[in-house]
Amino acid sequence: MPLAPRLLVADQVAGSIRVLDLPDGGVIGVVEHRHLAEHAGFLALPGGRWAFVDDLAGELVVLDPYGPDAGRPLVAATAPVAVPAEHLAADPSGRHLAVTTGCGRNEEPWSDLLTVVDLAAGPRSVRVRTRTGEPGVTVLGAADTHRANGPAGPGSPHGDTAPDGPLVVLRHREPGAFAAYRFGDLLAAAPACPPVTPAHQAALPDHDGHGDAHDPVTGRVFAAAGSGVHRVRRDGDRLVTEDPLPWAGPGRGYYLRLDPARRTLWSCVRGGPADPGRWPEWSNDAWFHRLGTGRTGRVPLGPGLVFRLAVAAHHVAYARVHPDGDELVLLDPEVPRVAARRPLPPMDAAPKPGGTPWDGVQRRAIAASPGASLVAVTRGGHGEVHLFDGTRPLARLTVPTPLDDGGHLALTAPGDGAWADPVGR
Repeated sequence: MPLAPRLLVADQVAGSIRVLDLPDGGVIGVVEHRHLAEHAGFLALPGGRWAFVDDLAGELVVLDPYGPDAGRPLVAATAPVAVPAEHLAADPSGRHLAVTTGCGRNEEPWSDLLTVVDLAAGPRSVRVRTRTGEPGVTVLGAADTHRANGPAGPGSPHGDTAPDGPLVVLRHREPGAFAAYRFGDLLAAAPACPPVTPAHQAALPDHDGHGDAHDPVTGRVFAAAGSGVHRVRRDGDRLVTEDPLPWAGPGRGYYLRLDPARRTLWSCVRGGPADPGRWPEWSNDAWFHRLGTGRTGRVPLGPGLVFRLAVAAHHVAYARVHPDGDELVLLDPEVPRVAARRPLPPMDAAPKPGGTPWDGVQRRAIAASPGASLVAVTRGGHGEVHLFDGTRPLARLTVPTPLDDGGHLALTAPGDGAWADPVGR
């Protein structure tokens, strides 16, 4: 009997991870005392595994959601990393990972630590110093990863110590820059967090970089900024800058992700007043760019707060929060156009006009799998996850913790190829 999709439900405030079988919500396993770094999110890895950072323990944790079915433990591996975790990414093989640090519960960035992890060597993790900020991160595979031979792995002639082995690419904001480091050099660093120098740097506008994507097929890295989506591609140990992609109208995207099944970049472009207290007036458009054809466009989603998105087999899903009512917006990604709008039950302590939509209020997390028709959305503060099958409401799942701040979700299905988007979400 084929295995059903599963949902990873993290309550980063209460400190737990639950794996639920779908659609009935049966509990497959629970990992207690784990506080997921919500900004870094969950990262899909080959073999159906998922990684996240425990921001309290300072550990990378690898989960095997289908492991218990075959007698394997739910927690497949752990490795120490620097926190507070800002971003998490892997190379296409899933062997080489990187974790950057950000603000955490601080007003200003204060940590310059970068951690790299080799899951095939123990795992082994090494911490080095780069520069303070809130850097995004991608990990490019061996220089020939995008060719027909596929990604490098353990024992490959293009493994982590080869001159054309994996590259860690940081996306800095102040001042803006792409900075490339040879993974093998970082892994060979001495103890005590030594400073490291990039192998190469490329220009990026100052202050406003926010959002990263990596296309393993071409080796390109994309970064969302106010002036557009900036692009670099690998040439040996160097990064070659390409013309940025336009936002195709006013506003800018604050989130960026790859839909590997349809070879499309997706974002949400926000416009309207700069005052965060006027967030109900913000405009939101789904932005897309076809990597194969170069077609770029936008689809209006409605006013309010829209941030992260999820890629399902037949839809791209956004959750929209607004004082007049929250909703799940489902796009037909082939056209693209809005295929359906489905109301979501209100949240106690939802964002209010006049206050910021992210400080001391409840939020929503959203998840889907490119190998399933299901979409899951949380109701922050209520311990609820609302499950949809395509455009049809399917179930209301409950967990014993409130999912304050919206919690965080990942939806997985066997062989869904989600790891072809190698950036944490």
